[in-house]
Amino acid sequence: MSEPTPERPKRRVRYSGKNPRGFAEKYKEHDPARYGDDVAKVLASGKTPAGMHVPIMVAEILEVLQITPGAVVVDCTLGYGGHARELLAATQPGGRLIGVDQDPIELPKTESRLRALGFPEDALTVARMNFAGIARLVGDGADALLADLGVSSMQIDDPSRGFTFKTPGPLDLRMNPARGMSAAALLGKLTAAELVEILATNSDEPQAAALTAAILRQPLATTTALADVVRRTYALLPHRVAAQAEDAVRRVFQALRIEVNDEFGALDTLLRNLPACLKPGGRVAILTFHSGEDRRVKQAFKAGLQSGIYSAIADEVRRAAPAELRANPRASSAKLRWAVRSAEI
Repeated sequence: MSEPTPERPKRRVRYSGKNPRGFAEKYKEHDPARYGDDVAKVLASGKTPAGMHVPIMVAEILEVLQITPGAVVVDCTLGYGGHARELLAATQPGGRLIGVDQDPIELPKTESRLRALGFPEDALTVARMNFAGIARLVGDGADALLADLGVSSMQIDDPSRGFTFKTPGPLDLRMNPARGMSAAALLGKLTAAELVEILATNSDEPQAAALTAAILRQPLATTTALADVVRRTYALLPHRVAAQAEDAVRRVFQALRIEVNDEFGALDTLLRNLPACLKPGGRVAILTFHSGEDRRVKQAFKAGLQSGIYSAIADEVRRAAPAELRANPRASSAKLRWAVRSAEI
């Protein structure tokens, strides 16, 4: 009996022109282990390679958390694993990293990358879940906890996830595409009053009423369709305001993403449960990326300090250093706050 003919490897996606432009066509960036030099050039140019995420303020986070070997550390938002890699290394020997993320598409890839680093099997625990429920995993508490509330570049760059308005894709915006309602479905159920409230509360959109009237006029199924509606609406406004159309597009997508994923609700739950997640003297660091998040973190930490739950909190937010901003412009809106759980409670 003859041996079966081995299956030929699939040919990579072809593209027109000299350089690949679409997300699926960027085969080198999707395989950084094989094309390390090419990926390094993209990073050196101040851009984030497609399908990757550059962790923000790593040195500052490690300084704040003060992790020592043997520590139990929680990463509430594993993402691509950039922060987790450094946190895991800092716990060794003898420590453990508990990492969670709700994204069923990216989480298995990230766990594979982290396990390939060669740390002991029991040094890493990974769970697919929203960080609102993290208290169930930490047992007697963690020595340190990190929550990076930013959207990962892998989600933004992939048009099929519906987070980007630069190329056509389904108007989805869900961190976990298998759960909840897409942004398109949500828009089909909202009243005008509800959408005005979402735009105003989640992103401080000054033209919430005008945008609501235009957005709800017809069903919108794609990211670019929604972006075009926002641009057309702003084009009808006074010239100085019309020039802010692209910022408005970002605000609308942000507001819908927050609503679709109940991001404020999850953050409020995390902040409420944080003391129970930390050992006495345990430290927490939270990276926020817009005013609604930062305001919640600031108020929760301040209230905890006044009640004695926390023994110390950040007096002011820390921002990314100029060198990091030049290398990674996506760090420009990041704000870092920290707190230390009181040893007496």
